[in-house]
This record gives sequence, C-alpha cells and structure tokens, in this order.
Amino acid sequence: MWRTVVTPDEVAHRLSGVPFPDVTPVGLRSALAQAVDTAMYWQEPDGVDVLTATEPVRRELRRVGERIVRSVHARWWTTPPALTDQWSVWTWGDDRPDSPESSAADRLRLWGERTLEDEERSARDPSTSFSGWWSTPPTRSSSRLLSDGTPAGLWFVEDSMGWERAVTRRVTISAGATVYEIDGVQAWAELCRRFPLEVTAQNGADWRLTTGRSGRWVVPDWTRVADEYDGIHLTVAGYLAAAGSAIDVDADTASVIAGWAPDETYWLTDTALINGDFQTWLCDTSGRHPRWAEASQ
Repeated sequence: MWRTVVTPDEVAHRLSGVPFPDVTPVGLRSALAQAVDTAMYWQEPDGVDVLTATEPVRRELRRVGERIVRSVHARWWTTPPALTDQWSVWTWGDDRPDSPESSAADRLRLWGERTLEDEERSARDPSTSFSGWWSTPPTRSSSRLLSDGTPAGLWFVEDSMGWERAVTRRVTISAGATVYEIDGVQAWAELCRRFPLEVTAQNGADWRLTTGRSGRWVVPDWTRVADEYDGIHLTVAGYLAAAGSAIDVDADTASVIAGWAPDETYWLTDTALINGDFQTWLCDTSGRHPRWAEASQ
C-alpha cells in the first residue's frame, strides 16, 4: 500500500500560501479555547505536536502569531487581572453549588500535608504513585469577563469534558490585594526558586512523558507563597509562552505550568470575597462557534 509522506517543509510551504483571515474577537476566542482544550500532560507529544515543533512549521506559525499580537483584540492577553470584574466557575455540568466552603488557609494546609505524604510514599514505592501532573493551587480561581459579557473561565479549560452547563459566581476582591504576575517562563521559574516543593516522585513520570526531560521536578509551595501574595495570575501571553513545557528552575531542577487556564487568578488567601449570586450558563454548540449564554431564570 502506498503512503503519502508530507514533510515539514511541504507543510510550511502550504501554510505560507494560506491567506490571513480578519482577526475577530469570536475567532480569536475560539482558537485560544481549542488550543487550551488540547493540552494533555500525561502522554507523549502526538503527531501534531511533533510537526508544529519543527523549525519550518514554527516559522510559518510565527507569522500567524505576529499578526494576532498586533490585533486590538489580543491586547488584554498581556494585562494584569481585572480585579473589579472577576468571576469564578463554581461547578460544571449538573453538579450543585456547595456553600459555604472551607477557608483558603485550610485548603492550603491539607494540600501541603498530602503533597508531602504523596511524595514520600511514591519515593519509597513507585508502584503506589498515582498519575500526577497538576501544578495549580488547591484554592478557588477566577477570571475576567470577555468583551461579549461571558466569563473567560467558561471558555478556557484544559482537556475539558465538553460541558454544556456551568454555574458561575462574581468575586469581589478586597482592596490592597497583592497579586504575583506570571507573564512567562522567568516569572514561574523565580516563584519556584523562592518557594520550591519537590514533586519528582509523584509528578515526574507524567512530566517526563510530555516534556522529554528526566530529572528533579518542583512546584511552588503554595502554603509559603500565601505568606507574601494573596493571588497568582497567569496572563494569556504567559500561558501561551510557558504552559506545558519544562521550565528550568536551576541547574538540575525544572517545573511545569500544568492545569492552569489563561487569565486565571488563584486566590491563596480569603481576600477574594465570594458574595455574588449564582448564575447558570448553557452552551449552544449548534453553530460554527460554540456560544455560552445565561440560562433563563
């Protein structure tokens, strides 16, 4: 049986002839949502990942990226969190909202204890290690409203389950909240250098598969980060530049931004006051682009 083999140079040549469409808010949002949804940190890169990592294809995709970043619709990708307009996705699907919740301090304390226990157990007996790849804090997160009035958290979900129903709640941020900005590789590496917590035994197997790197791994120790910062914000630009790759922390240690979403802010203290009403959203997938809309009351 004959097989057609297309080289990266041929793919790049074909990409060079594709006309640029207009950059629109809907098109840009849909493209970003699809890119986030395909993130998978527990397996080796697939064929598309390998192809797009080649220099000829990267060169042509860079042209696309340069056009996007010049668009007025992408300006918010590099901005700090909109602290006066934050929304948290409370539940997905048919789950019912739970309230009240435990404090951020309690969540961080339990997370710290379990992370240390899992690391010690996995180091003693690797067969007991569960699949681990997240580097997110265990606390509530929020994001801004987009230009169409929908919370960004509805759209940008890594490896989503295809939910078509969600419940959100407005988040009011206390005055004077301190937020650490992750706008790229260096900001994450610096956070890991200042507050390292080793997760090699529990996360190393998955992160080795997805990045190809072997060695020691760390994440920020969120229990200690909370002593200095109320929140941690990942910009869209920072997500696109750094998520899913091995980030060097020092000579023999690395980390991965995994499980995060673009423009997501995790709140490490209770400075984020959840006092808004619950709002149900439904997703219509019948058109070319999905559309989230508020459910009728």
